Amino acid sequence: MPKLNKKHIQVTCAIIEHDGFVLAAQRSATMSLPFKWEFPGGKIQSGETPEECLHREIYEELGIKIFIYKYLPLVTHNYPSITVTLHPFICTIKNGGMKLNEHAEVVWLPPRKLFELDWAEADLPVLADYCRQLDY
Repeated sequence: MPKLNKKHIQVTCAIIEHDGFVLAAQRSATMSLPFKWEFPGGKIQSGETPEECLHREIYEELGIKIFIYKYLPLVTHNYPSITVTLHPFICTIKNGGMKLNEHAEVVWLPPRKLFELDWAEADLPVLADYCRQLDY
């Protein structure tokens, strides 16, 4: 019997910094991987650059505009039913008042405290890369 190929999606994620803290978002009960923590972002649409996607997704999910200032290495993770490649960006808030349109909760934590959360597996290498570049 032939092996079926899993769907492979390209997803952006924002590591949003503010005054030494980093934003983590908890997935809602209705999302896949419910109540896992993640860096907010979303699927890259056809014809969209990763940067355009990130700006769109962060505005849709959180109601804020961001400034992207650094890229981190891509991370690919194989979940049982899907493969995800994350395009991580380090950002700051440019403007807007934060409101949760999709997530159950958000928290601002110092980078070292982020490891205490129950993260979606694909986000863990992104978190490690981020902390490594901070010399943690």
